[in-house]
Amino acid sequence: MMTMNPFFQKASEKQKLSKEQEMANQPWIEKWRPTCLDHIVGHEETLSQMRGMIATGAMPNLLLSGPPGCGKTTSVHVLARTLLGDRYKDAVLELNASDERGIDVVRNKIKMFAQKKVTLPAGRCKIIILDEADAMTKGAQQAMRRTMEIYSSTTRFALACNLSEKIIEPIQSRCAIVRFSRLSDKQVLERLVYVCEKEKVPHDARGLEAIVFCAEGDMRNALNSLQACHSGFQMVNQENVFRVCDTPHPEVIGAVLQHCLNGEVDDGCDRILKLRKSGYSPQDMIKTIFQVCKRYDDKEMSEYVKLEFLKIIGFFHVRISEGCASDVQLCGLVARLCSCSLEAKGGKSWTTPQKTLMEIRKEGGSIGVSGSEFQ
Repeated sequence: MMTMNPFFQKASEKQKLSKEQEMANQPWIEKWRPTCLDHIVGHEETLSQMRGMIATGAMPNLLLSGPPGCGKTTSVHVLARTLLGDRYKDAVLELNASDERGIDVVRNKIKMFAQKKVTLPAGRCKIIILDEADAMTKGAQQAMRRTMEIYSSTTRFALACNLSEKIIEPIQSRCAIVRFSRLSDKQVLERLVYVCEKEKVPHDARGLEAIVFCAEGDMRNALNSLQACHSGFQMVNQENVFRVCDTPHPEVIGAVLQHCLNGEVDDGCDRILKLRKSGYSPQDMIKTIFQVCKRYDDKEMSEYVKLEFLKIIGFFHVRISEGCASDVQLCGLVARLCSCSLEAKGGKSWTTPQKTLMEIRKEGGSIGVSGSEFQ
């Protein structure tokens, strides 16, 4: 019986160890990226469409639209891999339009790949995957439209974007539009539990719920947060998650909203300014305020107050996004929420005068410094 040469045996062991190390050091979003349609979370209607394409072997030009981290790019890669098999590496070109979005990319890389000859099974075409396609310039999109027409017999395009309205109409009319929605909290949680079991991550239920809260249906964000928390603290719990995600704690935000519900403007302003001094950006704070507010049930907050609160939060979010003075706007937000709560309880709103300026002038009154007309 022949025995393996010790030299070759050691070489094969080293190669095996290096592969294991490479897998261990790989980001979890790549390590646990689905490789078949059955492993993709959610989007049942979309996946059934893709299964139909695989069954017939006919893939049209695709425009995949949806929020970040919902599985657009992964789905089209799985589709391409299933259709092309061993020829996947030779017959697929992937570009990210965020980096390469000018007209030169269309004229050079895309056109050259479309002209390239690749031996494929009957009925199959080369596939160009263009991620973040809504970042392409209008000129580049017009040039790509012409390329799609010329090489339609040998090449298919799969465009992934967040906002389909930023894609010009001629391209939209040449593509089958596939819409993706945000994943539900339950779907994200199930995937996190699965990865935790496979990676043997120490965790508790509240820690995973905190990741789901911060991710907002973005699976990529959720897996990145899970890996960062595990690498940094070895334990995935609520406290560690909010440190990693750099998100204001929902309980603190909940306390601010409770002050607003009680009409306690001074306490609410103190709380929110203290949170601001901790280093959180106003955008992150108001985003978390919105998330916490919309999770209130009818027992904690009436439907009318909740609707008014969300409307006010949205208004101040626009102001802060436009660059208005952040501390002033945050305190103004608290004041408006307190005013809304007092009005809903039937109390007098301290921000709304009983008489307008025109009414006071008609009555022949004057506006004093003390503001007695507004009592």
